Amino acid sequence: MLMLPRIALLAADRNVLFIVVDDLRGNVGAFGDPLAVTPNIDALAKRGTVFLNAHCQIAICNPSRASVMTGLRPDTLEVWGLNKHFRAHKPDVVTLPQLFKQHGHITASIGKIYHGSGKGSVDEPSWSMPPLFDHVSKINQYVLKANRTGRKAAASEKSDADDSDYIDGKVADAAIARLKEFKRRGKPFFLAVGFRKPHLPFSAPEKYWAMYDQSQFTAPANPKFPTGAPKIASHNWPEVRGYRDIPNKGPISQDIIAQTRHGYYAATSYMDAQLGRVLAALEELHLDTNTIVALYGDHGFHLGEHDLWGKLTNFDICTRIPLLFASPTQKDKGGVVTQAVEALDLYPTLAELCKLPAPKKLEGQSLAASLDDQSRKLKNFALSQFPRPVSYNFTRANPKNMGYSIRDDRYRYTRWVELTSGKILAEEFYDYRTNPIEAANMIEESKYVEAITRLRALWTAQQGSADNGE
Repeated sequence: MLMLPRIALLAADRNVLFIVVDDLRGNVGAFGDPLAVTPNIDALAKRGTVFLNAHCQIAICNPSRASVMTGLRPDTLEVWGLNKHFRAHKPDVVTLPQLFKQHGHITASIGKIYHGSGKGSVDEPSWSMPPLFDHVSKINQYVLKANRTGRKAAASEKSDADDSDYIDGKVADAAIARLKEFKRRGKPFFLAVGFRKPHLPFSAPEKYWAMYDQSQFTAPANPKFPTGAPKIASHNWPEVRGYRDIPNKGPISQDIIAQTRHGYYAATSYMDAQLGRVLAALEELHLDTNTIVALYGDHGFHLGEHDLWGKLTNFDICTRIPLLFASPTQKDKGGVVTQAVEALDLYPTLAELCKLPAPKKLEGQSLAASLDDQSRKLKNFALSQFPRPVSYNFTRANPKNMGYSIRDDRYRYTRWVELTSGKILAEEFYDYRTNPIEAANMIEESKYVEAITRLRALWTAQQGSADNGE
């Protein structure tokens, strides 16, 4: 009779190490990239479950992270840009760490968890203690004097600096110190650790650049914009323009393409090494036996694919993200799920794994059962969106147009609409079994009529659910 309450207590007392990585696309070994040197994420995947077909809700930092942390879609929050706080429209929302805080966990934030600057980066109700390294200026993204101008300088930086001279090394140092503190306190914790690399600038110590041969990083497999895709799906690379080695207009030279792509991989390996330090400390402190680790990337990033650089699109390279969970109690380790899931599913999954009562209006679905059975049927869709014209802020006026995209385990359907009238401006359709690099928009191909009709109907049903507040 006394065992049942004790089992529930143990579940509720589980710790969570919540890892978010800025601009990390699928260039990770465990997610299928043979070039990526990411041994620590790969090792974590072997003792957890990889969701190979996970997608963000919107490919830009602030609204993507706000969606994950509240369990609500960007349209529900009315957050589509960088400067608006999610509590402006949903003041009483209970965030993911806030839920844990309400149930006795110490909640702490180190690095970039919400947005990295402005109103959207701060949320006092989420945390038990002041966040660390949540705000970092551009000057602190470099160590070389020539780049420390306070503005965009080189798009990538190689130096002989130590790991902890760069921001992610400092974040790892602080995370390890927090883990030691939590060990002393002996209370359950929710520790959120946000690594900034591989976000621009792609800065990393030279040893991480040396892990790769730059000749591997010539033009990507799909450097051309998809045939038949609407112009509204593209953009003019606003994020990368302004860096010293990226022209303000026009194409990038082949040498800079190789160097910049090389820098992205080097920065990724550098971040992976800092993650490894944190995971090693978790094990050394014997906290790993009662700690669930969740890792996700906030969105992807174009490195020349589709003649695009940066994020801000609904293409797979931009919405697809690494997502994995590793629970010390899961029965099946090293499993892979290929059904489509969403970053939005993080909140309900962690709540269920820790036996906490999640808010009823969460818009994601728990993936907890998949940790023990990867064949379990899920909803198998992910909804993403991005506004047009591209803007970094929508605090004064809502977007004019929106591209809504729905992805399952094989297809993607995207509809571009004028928001005030509902007028359909363009449609896209991609089959990743026959067209994995999105070389051509297949919306007009008759053999896909059934699949397109099905995804249109599913998209409409999900829009209706959101409009009704379900």
